Amino acid sequence: MAEWRLTVAEFRAWYLGLGTVATYSGNYAPSFEETGPGTFDDDHVQVSDEGDQYRYTFTLTEAYEDGVATELAVGQLMEFETSLFLDGAPGERQNYYGTTHLYEVGVGGLLPWEAVGDFADSSSEREKSFPIDTFGWSGGRTTLSYNYSDEPQNHFMQLATNLSPRNGQAFVQGRRIHHTDMIDGSHDESDSNGTFDELVDLAGPLYVHPSCDACHTRHGRAPVADEGENLDAWVFKVGAEGGPDPLIGSVLQPSAVSGEGEGEVTIASWEEVDGLRSPVFAFSGEAPARYSPRIAPQLVGMGLLEAIPEETVFGWADADDADGDGISGRPQVVADPVTGEARLGRFGWKAGASSVLHQTAGALNTDMGVMTSVFPEPDCGSAQTDCGNEDGAELSDEYLDDLVRYVSLLGVRARRGLDDATALDGEVLFEEVGCASCHLPEVTTSAFHPLAELRSQTIHPYTDLLLHDMGPELADNLGEGVASGSEWRTPPLWSLGLGPCVTGGVEGPAQSETCTPSESYLHDGRARTLEEAILWHGGEGETSRDAFQALSEEEQAAVLRFIETL
Repeated sequence: MAEWRLTVAEFRAWYLGLGTVATYSGNYAPSFEETGPGTFDDDHVQVSDEGDQYRYTFTLTEAYEDGVATELAVGQLMEFETSLFLDGAPGERQNYYGTTHLYEVGVGGLLPWEAVGDFADSSSEREKSFPIDTFGWSGGRTTLSYNYSDEPQNHFMQLATNLSPRNGQAFVQGRRIHHTDMIDGSHDESDSNGTFDELVDLAGPLYVHPSCDACHTRHGRAPVADEGENLDAWVFKVGAEGGPDPLIGSVLQPSAVSGEGEGEVTIASWEEVDGLRSPVFAFSGEAPARYSPRIAPQLVGMGLLEAIPEETVFGWADADDADGDGISGRPQVVADPVTGEARLGRFGWKAGASSVLHQTAGALNTDMGVMTSVFPEPDCGSAQTDCGNEDGAELSDEYLDDLVRYVSLLGVRARRGLDDATALDGEVLFEEVGCASCHLPEVTTSAFHPLAELRSQTIHPYTDLLLHDMGPELADNLGEGVASGSEWRTPPLWSLGLGPCVTGGVEGPAQSETCTPSESYLHDGRARTLEEAILWHGGEGETSRDAFQALSEEEQAAVLRFIETL
């Protein structure tokens, strides 16, 4: 399916790798059968002659092995490469996207792959694609292949490998919403993408940022701002005795469409003790009685975390430390904003949201000032007036659903270093020092999640989704739900080692770019390295922290190396 007609189509299959890595046994695109223009439903059935959509089909009848034709057989691995040029896109421009996939014949579905061999060595596999070992499939079949295009900033921006055709258009539509400024409707990647008219004038009148991507840039963690700079990619949850702050609401919104916002926050300075730093915040107005700073986290894997069965997480809980291991994780329980039912909290630094829909609609409401059917009333304090729209939902349920599907179906990068002896030693030590007691390595998702791509996947998120008391040094004075100020949800560790390049981006000319890493860990970005993040662990994490510190320098480096490969 395509939203516009293909002017040039390339579908090269059965890798040869002779001369260049783009050499395949055949290009099947000339055999495509075109249907359209028109409008097609989610099953790619044409329902109208009106519209600009096209459907392309063809039947592949033979396989090739090193250029020799053979019969198709179950289990054969077909590497193929697609490059699509679309005509009629907005801004009189041609769309182009090319990528490589690996398909298992007769089994169904695409596989996360790695390139094997040295292209310059004709006796090797010459960078032919083979499946990554399944223990490296961090996100099950959603797992992405290794990246060979030297674009480290884009690791978190790819669609799940097993994305169904039914969800393809919803995914790209959700992507557009994620990148749209909901004040002027502009797309933050390119002016040629045009204005999204339906999203104009939705944000505000008070907000933190008018687009999702402004805080979750490239779906990574927000960077820690320099001292004195506004923390406009953070969320400051606020409150007073017994509820929201009467002058602010539940979230401080520093910006306004017109006039002034609710006040700005900066890092005034850093306090450092024994090599560990913590931020000192400065408010432009009166500091709220209670507040909790939250840096924007990375987004990948959220759909899979939602798909973990509630009974599995409740089974991990040990609120009274019955087994005597010093770990007493307990679940956060919140009200589903749609049904009102008590549900397991999964998302946010204190697990205050039960689903991707809950988290997304909540962020639209408090962070962007955009009302939805889930949260149709603005975030206002009891003493505030004119703080937001009072006419109900602004973003349609259709667009909200597209955004939720987009976030839910982002691919998770494969674990790296599968044959790295140091990392493998670190994995053993990670468990021995007790890190795996909270950062659980493996779980299987439910068979009943609404999105088929997320069902029955064996995943490796390294979290138990439970609240743990991390000691007074990491505590805020606000709390959330059943979580005290010192309790935090165990953050997942998958893709953690890729995060610094995603957050920091790249510099240099195209095709020769280099990563400019930006590391910031924990809820307020205070930890500049993974080691610092470990050393901040107190409370229930104190025993593991002390065990890590008791390791030799070589063993500590192995643990850190292991975490970086996740």
